Amino acid sequence: MAKVIQFPRPNVEKFGFRPVRKNSKPTKRKPGQLDLFSTGKVVSLNQLSRFEEALLLDDRGDAKAKEIYQRAIDEGDSIADSYCNLGILESQNGHYTKAIDCFTKCLKENPRHFEAHYNLANLYAEVGNLSLAKVHYGISIEVEPHFPNSHFNLGLTLAMNKEVEEAIHSLKSYCRLVSVKERVQAEELIQAFSQSLGN
Repeated sequence: MAKVIQFPRPNVEKFGFRPVRKNSKPTKRKPGQLDLFSTGKVVSLNQLSRFEEALLLDDRGDAKAKEIYQRAIDEGDSIADSYCNLGILESQNGHYTKAIDCFTKCLKENPRHFEAHYNLANLYAEVGNLSLAKVHYGISIEVEPHFPNSHFNLGLTLAMNKEVEEAIHSLKSYCRLVSVKERVQAEELIQAFSQSLGN
């Protein structure tokens, strides 16, 4: 007869989305296109790139940020970063399909885009697709192993997927990366999960 183990359900919040705060890399030209203006320089009257303008509006909570991120994409300014931040805005508005589309377009531009993998993992966890959340948290950890929130959220995802030993391992990784004060919640989870395993 199988024994059902009840996992503790403490009030735990995962870490949220991580927007791109600056242009990570200059956008490469499209394959097959000549760079006719390699020595020229575009001078903006307001000294902000289109992406920076969108970021400023986004930080202020201005709904026009979506439009400006899209303009940045259309103009070839920080395409991957613009798609990533646009994906966060779509997700916050409950447009999950559009958000996933934005994050995947970001990854098409830059397959190792850390924030896109992390944000896509958060979105998949939110909509209940734990398998894909696990994959993208794993990739975000490969790209940026010292970002603690990826380890914490992966631990929660693994626990929800009943992979308790792996969850404990991930939460321990999180604890190694943060201060003593920040690890309290993770240590409580580790203890609760260990007790559920009988350790």
